[in-house]
Amino acid sequence: MAATTSRATLNLAAPSVARRANAKASPIARAVAQKLPTSVSSSFNGVRPAIRSSVRHARSVVTVSATADNVNAVAVDAKTELGLTLPIDLRGKRAFVAGVADDQGFGWAISKSLAQAGCEVILGTWVPALNIFESSYRRGKFDENRVLSDGSLMEFKKVYAMDAVFDKPGDVPEEVATNKRYAKNERFTVSEVAEQVAEDFGTIDFVVHSLANGPEVMKPLLETSRYGYLAAMSASSYSLISLCQAFAPIMNKGGAVVALSYLAGERVIPGYGGGMSTAKAALESDTKVLAYELGHKYGIRINTVSAGPLGSRAARAIGFIDDMIKYSTANAALPGNELEASEVGNTCAFLLSPLASAITGTTLYVDHGLHVMGVALDSPIFAEARARKAESS
Repeated sequence: MAATTSRATLNLAAPSVARRANAKASPIARAVAQKLPTSVSSSFNGVRPAIRSSVRHARSVVTVSATADNVNAVAVDAKTELGLTLPIDLRGKRAFVAGVADDQGFGWAISKSLAQAGCEVILGTWVPALNIFESSYRRGKFDENRVLSDGSLMEFKKVYAMDAVFDKPGDVPEEVATNKRYAKNERFTVSEVAEQVAEDFGTIDFVVHSLANGPEVMKPLLETSRYGYLAAMSASSYSLISLCQAFAPIMNKGGAVVALSYLAGERVIPGYGGGMSTAKAALESDTKVLAYELGHKYGIRINTVSAGPLGSRAARAIGFIDDMIKYSTANAALPGNELEASEVGNTCAFLLSPLASAITGTTLYVDHGLHVMGVALDSPIFAEARARKAESS
Protein backbone atom coordinates (compact mmCIF):
# COMPACT_ATOMS: atom_id res chain seq x y z
CA MET A 1 0.00 0.00 0.00
CA ALA A 2 1.27 3.43 -0.82
CA ALA A 3 2.34 5.45 2.14
CA THR A 4 -0.09 8.07 3.38
CA THR A 5 0.70 11.10 5.46
CA SER A 6 -1.00 12.88 8.32
CA ARG A 7 -0.27 16.36 9.61
CA ALA A 8 0.21 16.46 13.35
CA THR A 9 0.76 19.76 15.07
CA LEU A 10 3.23 19.74 17.92
CA ASN A 11 2.02 22.62 20.03
CA LEU A 12 4.05 23.92 22.97
CA ALA A 13 1.76 26.89 23.54
CA ALA A 14 -1.18 26.51 25.90
CA PRO A 15 -4.12 24.86 24.15
CA SER A 16 -6.50 26.33 26.71
CA VAL A 17 -5.78 29.83 25.46
CA ALA A 18 -5.94 28.96 21.78
CA ARG A 19 -9.32 27.29 22.21
CA ARG A 20 -11.08 30.33 23.61
CA ALA A 21 -13.11 32.06 20.94
CA ASN A 22 -11.79 35.39 19.73
CA ALA A 23 -15.31 36.73 20.03
CA LYS A 24 -14.99 36.47 23.80
CA ALA A 25 -12.05 38.86 23.88
CA SER A 26 -12.51 42.11 25.73
CA PRO A 27 -13.53 45.21 23.72
CA ILE A 28 -10.11 46.76 24.39
CA ALA A 29 -8.34 43.64 23.15
CA ARG A 30 -10.47 43.55 19.99
CA ALA A 31 -9.71 47.21 19.36
CA VAL A 32 -5.99 46.58 19.75
CA ALA A 33 -6.22 43.48 17.60
CA GLN A 34 -7.88 45.36 14.75
CA LYS A 35 -4.84 47.61 14.47
CA LEU A 36 -2.48 44.70 14.00
CA PRO A 37 -1.91 42.41 10.99
CA THR A 38 -3.03 38.80 11.25
CA SER A 39 -0.81 36.90 8.83
CA VAL A 40 -0.51 33.87 11.06
CA SER A 41 -1.88 30.35 10.73
CA SER A 42 -5.58 30.00 11.46
CA SER A 43 -4.71 27.33 14.02
CA PHE A 44 -4.04 30.25 16.36
CA ASN A 45 -6.86 32.68 15.64
CA GLY A 46 -6.02 36.15 16.85
CA VAL A 47 -2.26 35.71 17.18
CA ARG A 48 -0.62 39.11 16.99
CA PRO A 49 2.90 40.30 16.16
CA ALA A 50 3.71 40.74 19.85
CA ILE A 51 3.49 36.97 20.31
CA ARG A 52 4.14 35.88 16.73
CA SER A 53 7.70 34.93 17.64
CA SER A 54 6.40 32.89 20.58
CA VAL A 55 4.22 30.88 18.27
CA ARG A 56 6.96 30.61 15.66
CA HIS A 57 9.35 29.08 18.18
CA ALA A 58 6.74 27.10 20.07
CA ARG A 59 4.81 25.56 17.18
CA SER A 60 6.07 23.24 14.48
CA VAL A 61 4.38 20.90 12.04
CA VAL A 62 5.57 17.34 11.60
CA THR A 63 4.57 14.73 9.01
CA VAL A 64 3.89 11.15 10.05
CA SER A 65 4.04 8.43 7.38
CA ALA A 66 1.77 5.41 7.70
CA THR A 67 1.54 2.14 5.82
CA ALA A 68 -0.76 -0.84 6.19
CA ASP A 69 1.61 -2.16 8.86
CA ASN A 70 1.84 0.93 11.02
CA VAL A 71 -1.36 2.81 10.30
CA ASN A 72 -2.30 2.65 14.00
CA ALA A 73 0.72 4.82 14.75
CA VAL A 74 -0.87 7.74 12.96
CA ALA A 75 -2.26 9.94 15.70
CA VAL A 76 -4.69 12.02 13.70
CA ASP A 77 -6.63 11.91 10.45
CA ALA A 78 -5.13 13.72 7.48
CA LYS A 79 -7.91 16.29 7.66
CA THR A 80 -7.30 17.07 11.32
CA GLU A 81 -5.57 20.42 11.81
CA LEU A 82 -4.72 20.04 15.50
CA GLY A 83 -3.43 16.62 16.40
CA LEU A 84 -0.52 15.54 18.58
CA THR A 85 0.11 18.03 21.36
CA LEU A 86 2.77 18.37 24.01
CA PRO A 87 1.21 21.25 25.90
CA ILE A 88 2.51 23.56 28.54
CA ASP A 89 -0.74 23.66 30.45
CA LEU A 90 -0.51 25.72 33.63
CA ARG A 91 -4.21 26.22 34.27
CA GLY A 92 -4.87 26.32 38.00
CA LYS A 93 -1.30 27.41 38.73
CA ARG A 94 -0.20 30.72 40.19
CA ALA A 95 3.12 32.55 39.74
CA PHE A 96 4.77 35.43 41.56
CA VAL A 97 7.02 37.38 39.19
CA ALA A 98 9.46 39.77 40.85
CA GLY A 99 10.96 42.59 38.83
CA VAL A 100 8.42 43.73 36.22
CA ALA A 101 8.46 47.50 35.74
CA ASP A 102 7.51 47.89 32.05
CA ASP A 103 6.48 45.84 29.04
CA GLN A 104 9.91 45.55 27.43
CA GLY A 105 11.99 43.29 29.66
CA PHE A 106 12.30 39.60 30.35
CA GLY A 107 9.99 39.76 33.37
CA TRP A 108 7.09 40.91 31.20
CA ALA A 109 7.85 38.27 28.56
CA ILE A 110 7.94 35.51 31.18
CA SER A 111 4.65 36.73 32.62
CA LYS A 112 3.10 36.70 29.17
CA SER A 113 4.27 33.16 28.39
CA LEU A 114 2.89 31.99 31.72
CA ALA A 115 -0.42 33.72 31.07
CA GLN A 116 -0.53 32.17 27.61
CA ALA A 117 -0.24 28.78 29.32
CA GLY A 118 -3.20 29.58 31.57
CA CYS A 119 -1.24 30.53 34.70
CA GLU A 120 -2.38 33.31 37.05
CA VAL A 121 0.32 35.96 37.40
CA ILE A 122 1.06 38.15 40.43
CA LEU A 123 3.70 40.87 40.23
CA GLY A 124 6.19 42.37 42.63
CA THR A 125 7.31 45.77 41.28
CA TRP A 126 10.14 47.92 42.60
CA VAL A 127 8.67 50.67 44.78
CA PRO A 128 10.19 53.66 42.90
CA ALA A 129 8.84 52.27 39.59
CA LEU A 130 5.42 51.22 40.83
CA ASN A 131 3.52 54.45 40.27
CA ILE A 132 4.55 54.93 36.64
CA PHE A 133 4.04 51.22 35.92
CA GLU A 134 0.49 51.20 37.27
CA SER A 135 -0.29 54.49 35.53
CA SER A 136 0.95 53.19 32.17
CA TYR A 137 -0.96 49.96 32.68
CA ARG A 138 -4.24 51.77 33.43
CA ARG A 139 -3.83 54.17 30.51
CA GLY A 140 -3.42 51.31 28.07
CA LYS A 141 0.19 51.99 27.12
CA PHE A 142 0.98 48.29 27.47
CA ASP A 143 -2.14 46.99 25.73
CA GLU A 144 -0.45 46.05 22.47
CA ASN A 145 2.03 43.87 24.36
CA ARG A 146 -0.73 42.37 26.52
CA VAL A 147 -2.55 40.67 23.63
CA LEU A 148 -2.68 36.88 23.93
CA SER A 149 -3.29 34.41 21.13
CA ASP A 150 -7.08 34.54 21.48
CA GLY A 151 -7.16 38.33 21.32
CA SER A 152 -7.74 38.81 25.05
CA LEU A 153 -5.45 40.90 27.20
CA MET A 154 -3.08 39.49 29.77
CA GLU A 155 -4.25 40.42 33.26
CA PHE A 156 -2.32 40.50 36.51
CA LYS A 157 -4.15 39.18 39.55
CA LYS A 158 -2.43 41.77 41.73
CA VAL A 159 0.61 44.03 41.75
CA TYR A 160 2.53 44.46 45.00
CA ALA A 161 5.06 47.14 45.88
CA MET A 162 8.35 45.41 46.67
CA ASP A 163 11.98 46.24 47.28
CA ALA A 164 14.02 43.05 47.27
CA VAL A 165 17.02 44.53 49.09
CA PHE A 166 15.00 44.59 52.31
CA ASP A 167 14.07 41.27 53.88
CA LYS A 168 12.10 42.52 56.91
CA PRO A 169 10.67 45.84 58.16
CA GLY A 170 13.58 46.27 60.55
CA ASP A 171 16.00 46.32 57.60
CA VAL A 172 14.53 49.50 56.13
CA PRO A 173 16.62 52.62 56.97
CA GLU A 174 14.77 55.66 58.26
CA GLU A 175 15.67 57.73 55.19
CA VAL A 176 14.07 55.11 52.95
CA ALA A 177 10.98 54.60 55.12
CA THR A 178 10.28 58.34 55.11
CA ASN A 179 11.01 58.79 51.42
CA LYS A 180 7.95 60.10 49.57
CA ARG A 181 7.79 57.15 47.16
CA TYR A 182 8.15 54.58 49.94
CA ALA A 183 6.04 56.25 52.62
CA LYS A 184 2.79 55.73 50.71
CA ASN A 185 3.49 52.02 50.19
CA GLU A 186 3.28 49.71 53.17
CA ARG A 187 4.69 46.21 53.64
CA PHE A 188 7.12 46.30 50.72
CA THR A 189 9.91 44.12 52.17
CA VAL A 190 10.28 40.59 50.80
CA SER A 191 8.87 38.85 53.88
CA GLU A 192 5.92 41.26 54.05
CA VAL A 193 5.07 40.76 50.38
CA ALA A 194 5.11 36.98 50.90
CA GLU A 195 2.77 37.44 53.86
CA GLN A 196 0.37 39.50 51.73
CA VAL A 197 0.43 36.92 48.94
CA ALA A 198 -0.41 34.21 51.47
CA GLU A 199 -3.24 36.34 52.86
CA ASP A 200 -4.68 37.11 49.43
CA PHE A 201 -4.09 33.83 47.58
CA GLY A 202 -3.11 31.17 50.08
CA THR A 203 -0.44 29.38 48.07
CA ILE A 204 1.49 29.82 44.83
CA ASP A 205 3.30 27.43 42.52
CA PHE A 206 6.08 29.44 40.90
CA VAL A 207 8.50 32.24 41.71
CA VAL A 208 10.32 34.21 39.00
CA HIS A 209 13.39 36.25 39.96
CA SER A 210 13.75 38.87 37.22
CA LEU A 211 15.51 41.69 38.98
CA ALA A 212 19.00 43.11 39.27
CA ASN A 213 20.62 46.40 40.12
CA GLY A 214 24.20 47.60 40.28
CA PRO A 215 24.56 51.30 41.12
CA GLU A 216 28.13 51.30 39.77
CA VAL A 217 27.60 48.94 36.83
CA MET A 218 29.39 51.32 34.44
CA LYS A 219 32.55 51.34 36.56
CA PRO A 220 35.37 48.84 35.97
CA LEU A 221 35.80 46.39 38.83
CA LEU A 222 39.06 48.07 39.83
CA GLU A 223 37.17 51.32 40.36
CA THR A 224 34.14 49.83 42.10
CA SER A 225 33.59 50.84 45.71
CA ARG A 226 32.78 48.39 48.48
CA TYR A 227 29.33 49.95 48.68
CA GLY A 228 28.68 49.53 44.95
CA TYR A 229 29.95 45.95 44.92
CA LEU A 230 27.87 44.84 47.91
CA ALA A 231 24.82 46.70 46.63
CA ALA A 232 25.03 44.77 43.35
CA MET A 233 25.34 41.48 45.24
CA SER A 234 22.43 42.35 47.52
CA ALA A 235 19.95 43.38 44.81
CA SER A 236 21.01 40.95 42.08
CA SER A 237 22.06 37.80 43.92
CA TYR A 238 21.08 37.61 47.58
CA SER A 239 17.57 38.71 46.62
CA LEU A 240 17.06 35.25 45.10
CA ILE A 241 17.88 33.63 48.45
CA SER A 242 15.57 36.07 50.20
CA LEU A 243 12.69 35.26 47.83
CA CYS A 244 13.21 31.53 48.36
CA GLN A 245 13.28 31.95 52.13
CA ALA A 246 10.03 33.93 52.16
CA PHE A 247 8.02 32.22 49.42
CA ALA A 248 9.04 28.55 49.61
CA PRO A 249 6.86 27.94 52.71
CA ILE A 250 3.76 29.07 50.77
CA MET A 251 4.61 27.21 47.56
CA ASN A 252 2.87 23.98 46.63
CA LYS A 253 4.98 20.85 46.43
CA GLY A 254 6.15 20.35 42.88
CA GLY A 255 6.53 24.09 42.41
CA ALA A 256 9.52 25.76 40.81
CA VAL A 257 11.70 28.86 40.85
CA VAL A 258 13.50 30.42 37.89
CA ALA A 259 16.04 33.24 37.87
CA LEU A 260 17.80 35.20 35.13
CA SER A 261 21.54 35.41 34.64
CA TYR A 262 23.98 36.59 31.97
CA LEU A 263 27.14 35.28 30.35
CA ALA A 264 29.23 37.81 32.30
CA GLY A 265 28.89 35.48 35.28
CA GLU A 266 31.45 33.14 33.71
CA ARG A 267 33.10 35.12 30.89
CA VAL A 268 34.68 38.57 30.86
CA ILE A 269 32.35 41.17 29.37
CA PRO A 270 34.27 44.48 29.49
CA GLY A 271 31.96 47.26 30.57
CA TYR A 272 29.68 45.06 32.65
CA GLY A 273 31.15 46.21 35.92
CA GLY A 274 30.33 47.41 39.39
CA GLY A 275 30.31 43.87 40.77
CA MET A 276 27.49 42.74 38.48
CA SER A 277 29.55 39.96 36.90
CA THR A 278 30.27 38.62 40.39
CA ALA A 279 26.59 38.86 41.28
CA LYS A 280 25.64 36.74 38.26
CA ALA A 281 28.31 34.18 39.12
CA ALA A 282 26.95 34.01 42.67
CA LEU A 283 23.40 33.66 41.36
CA GLU A 284 24.34 30.63 39.26
CA SER A 285 26.31 29.06 42.11
CA ASP A 286 23.47 29.63 44.57
CA THR A 287 21.06 27.99 42.13
CA LYS A 288 22.95 24.71 42.59
CA VAL A 289 22.92 24.86 46.38
CA LEU A 290 19.30 25.98 46.49
CA ALA A 291 18.34 23.11 44.19
CA TYR A 292 19.50 20.71 46.89
CA GLU A 293 18.03 22.60 49.84
CA LEU A 294 14.69 23.49 48.25
CA GLY A 295 14.35 20.01 46.81
CA HIS A 296 14.94 18.22 50.09
CA LYS A 297 12.95 20.58 52.29
CA TYR A 298 10.03 21.59 50.07
CA GLY A 299 10.06 19.42 46.93
CA ILE A 300 10.67 22.55 44.83
CA ARG A 301 12.89 22.89 41.77
CA ILE A 302 15.04 25.91 40.84
CA ASN A 303 16.87 26.78 37.63
CA THR A 304 18.54 29.79 36.06
CA VAL A 305 18.33 31.03 32.48
CA SER A 306 21.43 32.74 31.11
CA ALA A 307 19.89 35.04 28.53
CA GLY A 308 21.57 36.80 25.66
CA PRO A 309 21.58 40.60 25.38
CA LEU A 310 18.22 42.36 25.03
CA GLY A 311 17.66 46.04 24.42
CA SER A 312 15.34 46.59 27.38
CA ARG A 313 15.17 49.83 29.31
CA ALA A 314 16.97 48.25 32.25
CA ALA A 315 19.76 46.89 30.05
CA ARG A 316 20.41 50.31 28.57
CA ALA A 317 21.68 51.40 31.97
CA ILE A 318 25.00 49.69 31.19
CA GLY A 319 25.47 52.01 28.23
CA PHE A 320 26.63 49.58 25.50
CA ILE A 321 23.76 47.15 25.09
CA ASP A 322 23.33 47.95 21.37
CA ASP A 323 26.96 46.97 20.77
CA MET A 324 26.45 43.70 22.65
CA ILE A 325 23.37 42.91 20.58
CA LYS A 326 25.30 43.52 17.35
CA TYR A 327 28.19 41.39 18.62
CA SER A 328 25.89 38.54 19.56
CA THR A 329 24.02 38.70 16.27
CA ALA A 330 27.30 38.49 14.34
CA ASN A 331 29.14 35.92 16.45
CA ALA A 332 26.61 33.51 17.96
CA ALA A 333 26.47 29.89 16.82
CA LEU A 334 23.13 30.83 15.20
CA PRO A 335 24.22 34.10 13.54
CA GLY A 336 21.91 36.79 12.28
CA ASN A 337 19.35 36.31 15.04
CA GLU A 338 18.61 39.07 17.52
CA LEU A 339 17.26 37.65 20.76
CA GLU A 340 13.57 38.20 21.39
CA ALA A 341 12.23 38.45 24.93
CA SER A 342 9.56 35.87 24.10
CA GLU A 343 12.25 33.24 23.52
CA VAL A 344 13.36 33.64 27.12
CA GLY A 345 9.75 33.81 28.28
CA ASN A 346 8.88 30.51 26.61
CA THR A 347 11.98 28.83 28.00
CA CYS A 348 11.11 29.92 31.53
CA ALA A 349 7.54 28.69 31.09
CA PHE A 350 8.96 25.31 30.11
CA LEU A 351 11.33 25.19 33.09
CA LEU A 352 8.49 26.00 35.48
CA SER A 353 6.13 23.48 33.90
CA PRO A 354 5.80 19.74 34.61
CA LEU A 355 7.61 19.11 31.32
CA ALA A 356 10.82 20.02 33.19
CA SER A 357 9.99 17.99 36.31
CA ALA A 358 13.44 16.33 36.39
CA ILE A 359 15.44 19.52 35.77
CA THR A 360 16.81 21.45 38.74
CA GLY A 361 20.03 23.24 39.65
CA THR A 362 20.74 24.00 35.99
CA THR A 363 21.79 27.13 34.15
CA LEU A 364 20.20 26.99 30.70
CA TYR A 365 21.56 29.26 27.97
CA VAL A 366 19.13 31.11 25.73
CA ASP A 367 21.52 33.14 23.58
CA HIS A 368 21.56 31.50 20.14
CA GLY A 369 24.69 29.63 21.17
CA LEU A 370 26.87 32.67 21.88
CA HIS A 371 28.19 30.98 25.04
CA VAL A 372 29.83 28.14 23.07
CA MET A 373 31.93 30.40 20.85
CA GLY A 374 35.61 30.88 21.63
CA VAL A 375 36.43 33.53 19.02
CA ALA A 376 34.71 36.52 17.46
CA LEU A 377 34.02 35.70 13.82
CA ASP A 378 33.67 39.37 12.90
CA SER A 379 37.26 40.06 14.02
CA PRO A 380 39.45 41.72 11.35
CA ILE A 381 41.82 38.77 11.76
CA PHE A 382 39.21 36.40 10.39
CA ALA A 383 38.36 38.80 7.59
CA GLU A 384 42.01 38.73 6.56
CA ALA A 385 42.07 34.94 6.75
CA ARG A 386 39.01 34.68 4.54
CA ALA A 387 40.57 37.07 2.04
CA ARG A 388 43.74 34.96 1.89
CA LYS A 389 41.70 31.80 1.40
CA ALA A 390 39.74 33.42 -1.41
CA GLU A 391 42.94 34.49 -3.14
CA SER A 392 44.44 31.01 -2.96
CA SER A 393 41.32 29.26 -4.29
